[in-house]
Amino acid sequence: MTGLSIAFYGSSLVSAYWNGAATYYRGIVKELAARGHRVTFFEPDAYERQKHRDIPDPDWARVVVYEATEAGVAQALEQGRGADVVVKASGVGVFDALLEAAVPEIRRPDGLAVFWDVDAPATLARLHADPADPFHAALRRYDAVLTYGGGQPVVDAYGALGARECVPVYNAVDPATHHPVPPDPRFAAALAFLGNRLPDREARVEEFFLRAAALLPGRPCLLGGAGWDDKPLPGNVRHLGHVFTADHNAFNCTPLAVLNVSRESMAATGFSPATRVFEAAGAAACLITDAWEGIGLFLEPGREVLVARDGAEVAALVAGLTPERARAIGAAARNRVLAEHTYAHRAVLVERLLTGRLAQERAQPVPAGMPA
Repeated sequence: MTGLSIAFYGSSLVSAYWNGAATYYRGIVKELAARGHRVTFFEPDAYERQKHRDIPDPDWARVVVYEATEAGVAQALEQGRGADVVVKASGVGVFDALLEAAVPEIRRPDGLAVFWDVDAPATLARLHADPADPFHAALRRYDAVLTYGGGQPVVDAYGALGARECVPVYNAVDPATHHPVPPDPRFAAALAFLGNRLPDREARVEEFFLRAAALLPGRPCLLGGAGWDDKPLPGNVRHLGHVFTADHNAFNCTPLAVLNVSRESMAATGFSPATRVFEAAGAAACLITDAWEGIGLFLEPGREVLVARDGAEVAALVAGLTPERARAIGAAARNRVLAEHTYAHRAVLVERLLTGRLAQERAQPVPAGMPA
């Protein structure tokens, strides 16, 4: 099969500002393009993301920025009509319900409509809480659901709601983007955490990062991310604000250790490694993560990643960590993700799913009255 045309409706490809899925989208789309597929990424002009771009329009995707109005959405949908595959990602941020209902409508009779869920716990909680949510009916009209993570529990949950197929497509690393760089004095610290302030994660950040920092007096700690300006911090914590993606490698490579803190829903679901896990591993950083089920599928605890159950364990791990052991853990993590968890690996999975599904669709007779 020749390369597919893919219309992708998501939050943003060009800006990571209040957009934790940016690295994931970039990695997947870039590798699909490398395999000969043509992706047009439709994103709304919302949340000041266009003012905080991390990258220019890439040469591996066409980016269409549309007005965050009903008319803008309608125009963007019309532009996507006719693609081989039409994707609606969760969490676009504006007119999500409109897009959820409309994407199956613009699907060609021999094409595919795919719902790509980058926050399955939130979507599933929303559906379980409201039996009248229109997405219950719309979901059954999608040909497949792809998820950012969640493992078998999420697959089973989507199946129970009527999804035709659900396949996890986990986060990964783009070795060209996240890789070792020399240390940068701006990010010198014993422990560093990077993440926006979110209601579903704040209490866990307080426990795993702020409490750990308080138990490490005299050891400098760094907090990166938006929304923390008015948060009371221990005296040894320095807040950096938003850290642009161009600085992520230095942020990962410089501290003795970097911390991953999962959102509450992701930790409870398990099998949901955040983008940060692979960014840090790709940069050969020594990563400490909060405990969640399934971590061993991606990195080996104790050898490729350090795992903590609370802030006291984070502090103890940092206190007992030598630079030599930190480097050994980071090197082992990098080797593992390069061997098994790159976006090139993920793109192969996506391609097989899409081409297999299209072959099935195109083998079906076109209903009477529908264009062939």
